[in-house]
Amino acid sequence: MAKTGMLQRFLLIIGKLEGQNGYIPGDDLIKHVEKEMRYRDGNLSGSSLRTIQRDIKSIEELFGIVIKHKKGYGYYIADKEIASAERYEELLLNFDILSALNADSGLKRYIQAEHHRPVGSNNLPVLIEAIRNNRNVDFDYTLFRHDNAILHKTVSPYFLKESRERWYLIAMDGDKLKLFGVERISNLQILADTFERDETIDIDNLFKDCFGIWNQEDIPVEDIVLSYSALDGRFLQSVPLHHSQTILTDTESEFRISVRLRITNDFVMELLSRSTSLTVIKPVSLRRRVAEIYEKALQRNMDK
Repeated sequence: MAKTGMLQRFLLIIGKLEGQNGYIPGDDLIKHVEKEMRYRDGNLSGSSLRTIQRDIKSIEELFGIVIKHKKGYGYYIADKEIASAERYEELLLNFDILSALNADSGLKRYIQAEHHRPVGSNNLPVLIEAIRNNRNVDFDYTLFRHDNAILHKTVSPYFLKESRERWYLIAMDGDKLKLFGVERISNLQILADTFERDETIDIDNLFKDCFGIWNQEDIPVEDIVLSYSALDGRFLQSVPLHHSQTILTDTESEFRISVRLRITNDFVMELLSRSTSLTVIKPVSLRRRVAEIYEKALQRNMDK
């Protein structure tokens, strides 16, 4: 089986056990994997208990998740380095799409992927390995805003975060936590020396007051009220602008929401993606900022 199929199987086992409060008998686990794999790549070959046991061993090696069996009960997760079913589901979805586009999969006829592959994605496995083993890394880093100047960095990698189809490395650089765009990293190497990870850093809390990945603490957290057309409102209900989004008005003529976050450049750019119906109610400073962008754009695009 292709590597993609193997990873799918691993993730199916993890997802099944993550979503179970008790134990999963071996036969039930085999049936689950067989059924789901048929949906994903049309693989009709049966799984065996020996195959599942080999998968479980590989899962521990790859993901740091220890799966054990209790006689008379079944399989269960005994220990894990990462405890988040949601992340496994997201990863599984990515592999579902990947396998659907596999050359030996008939589903390729029905799914049209983006034509680009994120630059620097080949760095992800190396960074994951360094994060899991608390190993420092060094690399060259390109500064787009400074005429592509290159800095050599040695950092302690903590997290990988995806935002707007780009991956970012969150790492300790000296005594500060910093972000590095993975596509701007080159000549990446894992070093022999290790670091002691600060387990008090809460990655979810770190970004709760921002849109995307830029959490500039010098920018205040503000209450923002936005008005859209009813049509745009349907999209914003299905994919909220931010986790703090609260619906204030939902009628045939207006969809109004409030959010609370830092007004960063990333957030302003996101607002402009629905500029055809957007009205900034408050704060006034944001309304002026958006209006200034519109005015400059109008001047650039006027017929000469």
